[in-house]
Amino acid sequence: MNEKTLSVLEYGKITERLVGHCAFSASMALARSLFPTPSFELAKARIEETSEARHLLSVNDTASVGGARDIRDKVTLAGRGGVLETTDLLDIKGTLVSARRLKNLFEKGDLEPEAYPRLREIAETLPPSLGLVDAITRTISEKGDVLDSASPKLASIRADRRVTYTRLMTKLQKIVSNNAGILQEAIITQRDGRHVVPLQAQFKGKLKGIIHDQSSSGATIFIEPLSTVDLNNQARELQLAERDEERRVLAELCDQIGEHVDVINSGVEALAELDLAFAKAKYADAINATEPVLGQRLKVQGLRKKPKEAPTVSAPTFKLLQARHPLLDPATVVPLDIPLEAETRALVITGPNTGGKTITLKTAGLLALMAQSGLHIPAESGSELPCFGSVYADIGDEQSIEQSLSTFSGHVKNISEILKKADENSLVIFDELGAGTDPQEGAALARAILSELLERGSLAFVATHYPELKAFAHTTQKVINASLEFNLHTLRPTYKLTIGLPGRSNALAIAKRLGLPQSVLDLAQGEIDPNDIRTDDMLDDIHKQRKEAFKDRRKAQDARVEVHRLKRELSQQLENIEAERIKILDQARDEAEKQLEAMQAEIRDMRRRLREAEKPLEEVEAVEAEIKAVEKKVPQPIRKKKVKPVINKQESAISGDPEVGDTVVVETLGADGIVTALGKGEAEVQVGALRLWAKLKDLRLKKRVAREEKKVEVSGLRETITALPKMELDMRGERAEDALDILERYIDQAYLGGMPFVRVIHGKGTGRLREVVREALQMNPYVKLFEEGKDKEGGAGVTVVKFKE
Repeated sequence: MNEKTLSVLEYGKITERLVGHCAFSASMALARSLFPTPSFELAKARIEETSEARHLLSVNDTASVGGARDIRDKVTLAGRGGVLETTDLLDIKGTLVSARRLKNLFEKGDLEPEAYPRLREIAETLPPSLGLVDAITRTISEKGDVLDSASPKLASIRADRRVTYTRLMTKLQKIVSNNAGILQEAIITQRDGRHVVPLQAQFKGKLKGIIHDQSSSGATIFIEPLSTVDLNNQARELQLAERDEERRVLAELCDQIGEHVDVINSGVEALAELDLAFAKAKYADAINATEPVLGQRLKVQGLRKKPKEAPTVSAPTFKLLQARHPLLDPATVVPLDIPLEAETRALVITGPNTGGKTITLKTAGLLALMAQSGLHIPAESGSELPCFGSVYADIGDEQSIEQSLSTFSGHVKNISEILKKADENSLVIFDELGAGTDPQEGAALARAILSELLERGSLAFVATHYPELKAFAHTTQKVINASLEFNLHTLRPTYKLTIGLPGRSNALAIAKRLGLPQSVLDLAQGEIDPNDIRTDDMLDDIHKQRKEAFKDRRKAQDARVEVHRLKRELSQQLENIEAERIKILDQARDEAEKQLEAMQAEIRDMRRRLREAEKPLEEVEAVEAEIKAVEKKVPQPIRKKKVKPVINKQESAISGDPEVGDTVVVETLGADGIVTALGKGEAEVQVGALRLWAKLKDLRLKKRVAREEKKVEVSGLRETITALPKMELDMRGERAEDALDILERYIDQAYLGGMPFVRVIHGKGTGRLREVVREALQMNPYVKLFEEGKDKEGGAGVTVVKFKE
């Protein structure tokens, strides 16, 4: 990528902010050296790496390289025979512990086996502890002191030294007590590594010993009593022996480290790569960024060939949704929408000064550079960017006193260099193209430069004030106009970009609002070409009609949402009426059954009393005949039959191995789940929000999913179901009115397919789509409840929907 372009687009400020999220110097160096790559495969891998890191950090807050240091220089020194300081050895220990912890996280942690493939690939190169962590722990304390356990000899020397020191102190204390009158102070101190006492100079000779020092005033001399010389010698000898043994122990430990120089240094590089991925994830969270969709150019050539030789141009889409400049305050910046068709090769932006043209250009260029560096971009989910082979930008004042260049000359020099290199895989950004010279010649030059870029197939973003370029964009294929709005009442720009319409001139209107005399304005008006005046008036009408159309569209959208809400309410009311009808029928049948049972009980009682009565047999038989005649007229008790809507679902024999989409019982958990993938002897099962792998022998088939087309009748409604829908519905980028129809069809299919729950992905954005989706779900008769997704499911950008039985 062009170094000047990186500077103009302030890419260096992005990497410095990324550095602020790194944990140690090695990853900081990687962040500063992170540059956009022209390779589609590498850029895509970088973006996936960042996405994996964001997801990992959202579900596991222990994932970090805390304690790691860039120890490569120290390890290399140890490999050359150098002896390191204890603090350096502690840094090596901390780095190896961090590497071991991250390696265990990916190999033995709770992470899914197939999750985070790119991070796992880096983690595989992390070094094992190599026995060095334990060796350093046995040798050095957390404070950096060599421990007695470092070697038996060191422990013995220190034990002897403690005994000698105790004897020396006892003897000196006795001398101090016996000679308190001639000492300057009753203390024991040191000079040149020897223990001495402070004797008053006037009593020199009263205490026999070796003088080692005296005070600056000469009033005190520091004397080593003769009776302690041998003990002082022993203490000093043991001190030197201890120093030598400590150095021998450290040298031995450094030799052990030196045997693994390459492995440890490679591990530090792997830790730096992982920390850079974590830093990119943290930076993405800090600017509320999303993963861009990166497109690859399959075949793009220049357009200079003859028509019959012209190749088919295949280019990815440049589409930024609610994009924000990452260096501006997100609370005040106005988001931009730049949705370009794949065949568009140039965007001509017009608008007032300080209206946001330069920021628009910088936002487009900088976000392209960020995407190809593997960074997520501050834009709405669903934003798409091509992978450019090169990015060039000419923005700002290029005036140079040292080189005697005017602003125009500086721009022309830059443009000349860009035209030498730009090709079909380039993004070219020009701010105020052709400015700084005669307007007529500048406009002609701007048209020629833009035509040259079109012939080469480059994607160009151009900001200009020239009306000639507006006309050029309007009449040239693959070139479109865009404008930034300006509020004439407040005399302030709104920073809103409108694609498809050029900006109109506001110079006279602004001058009038600022108090310029009407006579001057009238004179200026007379100098303007009438065609230009008509064009401006027409543009003004178009902008007004566009605003009205937008308002009407918003009203229509709100009305559509209201219609759907009323439809859901009516549907719910009909269901309530049906439920009430079923309830009344059930109650009537219950009452009839009770009455019949009572009549039969009465008949049985009458028979009993007849048998017990003392009457002639003929009378009894006559009455019995009458009872039988009445009993024949009474129907049998009605068996209670519950009335409910009929839902004919396919019933299959619950046998055989499960297939994708089937409902199974995970015996080890005692929970139901849906099979999402099959492996050799095992299956992946979605149990609630948890996705796990289980052996087939641990799964019991509960319900097979319908796989052949069949007719299903639900309360008189016939639907054709051909297959179980996916567990997720991605609605990002859909308009609210279209989303309702898509959502309704999906919910119906998922409910009839017997799915326990689904996820609806609507993104965060302005929240409008989320609001419409959840309002529709609230009215849906099949929905039991819905809730916001958990962090690992997408948070506020996802709604989890659970169905009624």
